Amino acid sequence: MKEIEVIIDTEEIAEFFYNELTKRGFVPGKNELEELADITFDYLLNKCIIDEDLDFEEED
Repeated sequence: MKEIEVIIDTEEIAEFFYNELTKRGFVPGKNELEELADITFDYLLNKCIIDEDLDFEEED
């Protein structure tokens, strides 16, 4: 299987959850969204869908 590089941004995940939840009538708080994003990231790690790159430095 070919390996590809994917960058997972938890802020982008939080924004996705916010948009999807508000479409469904929920109004999540910032803390809840950050927790959901972290849980989603951990899930992807646990399922070996992604590997965490601790050397990754975000460009400003």
